Amino acid sequence: MQRLIIMLRMIAKRRVLTPPARQKLLPALIAGALGCYLPLTASASEADATPPQGNRQCRAATAEDPRLAALRAADPDDPKIDVSSDTGDLGRDGAASLSGNVTIRTGQRLLKADAAEIDAEQRGVKLQGNVEYLDPLLHVRGSGGSFQSGGTGEFQGAEFELTDRAVRGAAKNAEVREDGTIDLAGVRYTACPPGEADWQLEAGEISINQKQQIGTGRDVRLRFKGIPLLYTPWISFPVGDQRKSGLLFPTIGNSGKTGFEVAVPWYWNIAPNMDATITGRIMTARGIRVDPEFRYLTERSRGILDVEFMPYDNDTGDSRSLIEYAHITRFAPRTQLLIDASHASDSRYFEDFGVGFEGTSVTFLDRLAEFRHETDHWQLRARARDYQVIDRALDDTDQPYSILPQLSALGSWRDLPGGLSAALLAEVTNFQREKGTEGLRMEAEPTLDWRVDYGGAFLQAGAGWNLTQYALQNTAGAPQSPSRSLPFASLDGGFTLERAIGSRGRRMQTLEPRIRYLYVPYRDQDDLPVFDTGLPDLNLVQLFRTNRYVGPDRIGDANQLSLGLTTRFFDLGRGRQYLSATVGQAIYFEDPKVRLPNEPERRRSTSDLIAEVEVAAFKDWNARVGYQWNPDQTRTERSEVFLQYRPRSDKVVNFGYRFRRDLLDQFDVSAAWPINEQWRGFARWVYSTRENKTLDQFVGLEYNACCWAVRVITRRFVSSRTGASDTSIGLQLELKGLSSVGSDGEAFLRDSIRGYSALQPDEKP
Repeated sequence: MQRLIIMLRMIAKRRVLTPPARQKLLPALIAGALGCYLPLTASASEADATPPQGNRQCRAATAEDPRLAALRAADPDDPKIDVSSDTGDLGRDGAASLSGNVTIRTGQRLLKADAAEIDAEQRGVKLQGNVEYLDPLLHVRGSGGSFQSGGTGEFQGAEFELTDRAVRGAAKNAEVREDGTIDLAGVRYTACPPGEADWQLEAGEISINQKQQIGTGRDVRLRFKGIPLLYTPWISFPVGDQRKSGLLFPTIGNSGKTGFEVAVPWYWNIAPNMDATITGRIMTARGIRVDPEFRYLTERSRGILDVEFMPYDNDTGDSRSLIEYAHITRFAPRTQLLIDASHASDSRYFEDFGVGFEGTSVTFLDRLAEFRHETDHWQLRARARDYQVIDRALDDTDQPYSILPQLSALGSWRDLPGGLSAALLAEVTNFQREKGTEGLRMEAEPTLDWRVDYGGAFLQAGAGWNLTQYALQNTAGAPQSPSRSLPFASLDGGFTLERAIGSRGRRMQTLEPRIRYLYVPYRDQDDLPVFDTGLPDLNLVQLFRTNRYVGPDRIGDANQLSLGLTTRFFDLGRGRQYLSATVGQAIYFEDPKVRLPNEPERRRSTSDLIAEVEVAAFKDWNARVGYQWNPDQTRTERSEVFLQYRPRSDKVVNFGYRFRRDLLDQFDVSAAWPINEQWRGFARWVYSTRENKTLDQFVGLEYNACCWAVRVITRRFVSSRTGASDTSIGLQLELKGLSSVGSDGEAFLRDSIRGYSALQPDEKP
């Protein structure tokens, strides 16, 4: 009987490599003579998905059986056997006849029958009448059975139900051989409640080899609403934790750029630490594309190679491809090698095959190789970096530099005597580009800091010196060996005040002022090239940095005082922060003189005013507001507003607004909301007031029954580079307890609607 339990839980899991996030792995079914591959059961994540908890008829009928509590509390390895019946006859040879409420219990297993015959000589038992078997995982009812001491047995008319999930089935006959093989005849399987077999899996015969953890089936059919969806005369599938090669369920969709699309993935289990997924994709408007994905995992390394290859594009007449490779090797706990590289066949690849506003906005592809090593006081790094420019409109002078190579060393010594700490940065970088200035940049920067903390207050003083030397080529008459040398110093301090608030003092408010003085003398840097340096958006972090630029090609002169004030509110009962507000501004005692090329001159006594407010999980509400105000021109430079109402994981409404002067002005609204117990709606709308058009939008609807669900999503978006619009439609049919057919709409919704996820088991609907 225990072997029958193992057989019935035919849920495949991948022991070493987990399934790709964008595909659902099914136990692969290898069709014999036809050479085709068809899917049967779901991955663990799919099969374990539970229907809405509020609908009691969707749960396993045995899930609340009061006998389960006693079985779960019992010792599974207890060899003691308890037998009881209304009447019984015991022979001299040990044989026995039991009748009337026969109950046999051992460990966590309970067996009941109307009558039982025990053959002591053959060491077997024959069950008669109504037979019932129950353990913490399985509930079986049948019309009789027989078992032998060697492990063989037979069970007639078995109806089974998995107690931990809402799935059930039946077999006309179940036979257990001496070698552990289980043969089933006339098998039916469904996750639908009794009387509502909307989908059902049927098999003429299924044989399970428990030693090899492989099952085979004959004459297998899958029906939905009486309509046959799948048939195969012969199948093979794993019944344990082993992975197995075979086809995954196909995905189906439609797009204005690629036409009607069907993708059929084939999973290849190469080795326990190595696998591949090869997807054949037919696009009616483009042609055939093959997308292989190879993954590996060793004791020290892991990586993934993802390829998209179209030998002939019907639209362009060329072959198209995209290659992405990511790898990491950890030679020692603090020594590792990283590789992250991509390559597209042409600059229009993402315009033609990218999905969504973000997917078509790729400007360049990164190619990085980096070696890292750390000691107690040093971080050593060697890297090489190159880029493939995708945006054809990008000017030559705006294209990124290749780094071939960069060598850096960062030393850090903390907890020196007297509250001191020291650091040293040394870096050499070789910048290359087809046009314009290129060459070496060598930089050294020692720093020394002193800090003292006392009673919620701190005072920190720091000083350092930056030395930078260039060795340049193609300077067009500019100096080939410019250099820069300058000191810098800062004094930083702040403290935290606390007070209890609320009627019972269960909340706390803090007041955290901070003040920092920074001095960096002016050095003329107009002769220095600009390899990798830019001016970031002003924010509260940037307000307290030593250099207002990101990158060492420019170090901004400063004689300024940065002021910040933060207040936080905490719920002491729950131990979490529910509100914080910060405001900050810099006061300039001298006008900054250092500038990037084309950067406007600054003649101001203060910086812009920065403010941020964040509300976290306050009565199901989350909010964040960021604001940058220019007091000299009395205008808003930047603002962000995000508001979310999320009473539970599958009920969420988001509102967002983003503004950057002379750059963007966008609204972003999204929602996922149950209409009733069966229906759910989804939507998102991204609108640009600057361009007066919708950039991205989709609308989706889902019907969720006890054992199946159908989801349809239609999407329309604008390419960020060409401005052309595209429309796509995705359809997904999910058979709960089995798998899904169509595009993975649930993953798309999680990525597109912030905060959304499927209803969690511990949440009430």
